[in-house]
Amino acid sequence: MDPTRRPIARAKQAAEDRRALELDALAAIMPIDRRDALAGLLTDDDVATLKHLAGEGIGDNSLRALSSDLAYLEAWSLASTGSALPWPAPESLALKFVAHHLWDPAQREADALHGMPAAVETALREKGHLRAVGPHAPATVKRRLAHWGTLHRWRGFDGPFAAPTVRAALRLAVRASARPRGRKSPKAVTRDVLDRLIAVSDWNRLTDLRDKALLLTAFASGGRRRSEIARLRLEQIVREPPVPLDPADPRSEPLPCLSIVLGRTKTGQADEDSRVLLIGPPVTALEAWIAKAEISKGAVFRAIDRWGNLQDRALTPQAVNLIVKKRCARAGLDPFAFSAHGLRSGFLTEAARRGVPLPEAMRQSQHRSVQQAARYYNDSEARLGAAARLLV
Repeated sequence: MDPTRRPIARAKQAAEDRRALELDALAAIMPIDRRDALAGLLTDDDVATLKHLAGEGIGDNSLRALSSDLAYLEAWSLASTGSALPWPAPESLALKFVAHHLWDPAQREADALHGMPAAVETALREKGHLRAVGPHAPATVKRRLAHWGTLHRWRGFDGPFAAPTVRAALRLAVRASARPRGRKSPKAVTRDVLDRLIAVSDWNRLTDLRDKALLLTAFASGGRRRSEIARLRLEQIVREPPVPLDPADPRSEPLPCLSIVLGRTKTGQADEDSRVLLIGPPVTALEAWIAKAEISKGAVFRAIDRWGNLQDRALTPQAVNLIVKKRCARAGLDPFAFSAHGLRSGFLTEAARRGVPLPEAMRQSQHRSVQQAARYYNDSEARLGAAARLLV
């Protein structure tokens, strides 16, 4: 290395080390395995903003997504302009971002300069920032623009994202990219799938006891999000009086019952008294796991090392997703077709199949959007209805 550049390189490394230490304060929220990569991409001001947002009580998932999108925006800015993100961003930069990520595949075939330039794409792929082939999903681009705007507001700037030119460009680009929206889990984990995931178990293994309790709890409590299951604590679980097997016959067999106080969720605040019930087999599985693992406080679902030893640390949301995929593989199902979100969509799909009224299912799933929840009901009714079977 040129001796004249060594002080610059040392200063850069020192700055990255300092930011890495700052990010350690967010280890419970941020993906710590990406700490060094984030420290190399984010600026001092970026890290300060993230710490401020954490102090303001922004949700863990929201902060994780925001930090990931901020890192991508910084990487894209460096690749496309040679500089870190400017604050405030000019309108031209927002338009450039839209043009680079939402483009017409047919136009790209005729014009190689259409869309993201090859040099920018290569730089992002080599650093592992870009994995998508073709135009980005419109939802991803809209989310990143929204987070970019949020960061502007927290820094005290008016961003360009509400400008008519940016909004019009985004609307036209979404139409041109013609990329259909994919589901978070291509297939739903319905009751029959859930039974298969649990059937491939060795009940002498602590891991299998945990996974059974996790899957049944996540599904039966309304299809809880993986982040909610990962951070579930014993203090959130309340024992309730038994309930009859047949609600119409109080003298029928009593079933064990628990309630889970949800606290902060994606659509709810920590001070809301939201709770859902567990009845029957999920309660039995959850209590068996808690007793076997000797959990007396703190995280309910914890990591287990390769030798079968229980750890103190809670599972991460990513680990919950991997549990679903690993058990799908063991059950002979395609792990790429299922994810942890399949438990959420599976709960609503199963509820629709069994004729559970949508409002009742939404009380358990805690969906706020009738439109979102009804989509699973509509899909189920369409498959079983007569409208699509006129020539059958």
